[in-house]
Amino acid sequence: MQPCKSVWPITGYNTHMKFKLHCFAQSGNAYKSALMLNLCSADWEPVFVDFFNGEHLEPRYLKLNEFGEVPILEAGELVLSQSGVILDYLAESFESFDGQSVPEHREIMRWLFFDNHKFTSYIASLRFLTHFAKTGETEVTEFLHKRAVSALKIVERRVSQSAFVIGDEPTIADISLCGYLFFEDETPIDFSAFPAVNEWLSRIKALPGWMHPYDLMPGDPRKES
Repeated sequence: MQPCKSVWPITGYNTHMKFKLHCFAQSGNAYKSALMLNLCSADWEPVFVDFFNGEHLEPRYLKLNEFGEVPILEAGELVLSQSGVILDYLAESFESFDGQSVPEHREIMRWLFFDNHKFTSYIASLRFLTHFAKTGETEVTEFLHKRAVSALKIVERRVSQSAFVIGDEPTIADISLCGYLFFEDETPIDFSAFPAVNEWLSRIKALPGWMHPYDLMPGDPRKES
């Protein structure tokens, strides 16, 4: 299985440069970028962000990303934030995991926007409240849980019809959507109810360069216990 090749003209990109990704192991959004770098066999190094102690809000970090969020990608003098933007940049730079036409690229972007707004947003928030903030079940977590399950049903239908979200080859749509799904033990969702999603995740795991987020980025919490 080979990733789709980009049709966009590449000018001024140097994929032989050393990339730096500001990240930490528990971040699914950072994982999207880290996984893409690994799948593209990029020369990259992770830069640990001590998120839980507030490093992302320090002035020197805010100079790189005024949003105070992870991830940040440094590509030479270029500094990018927001996982969707980083994925789009890397797909264009490496001519991989992109669409083979303008309509396909537009369809990929449609799923990236869905992921950011209706998929990752609910699943990540639910995981944070229940696993890290340990709020227990509340009206908020109940709301998030219902929204997350509804969004998973949409992805379930999609990947039951094709190997990957956009067809038979993986794209950055898959890399974006899977970002928080490998933390299944930390998320109070019954993933066994989504067999097509699980098969799709297995296909992603089979891609050369795939690694679990805790093995790919610094700050593995399993080493602290």
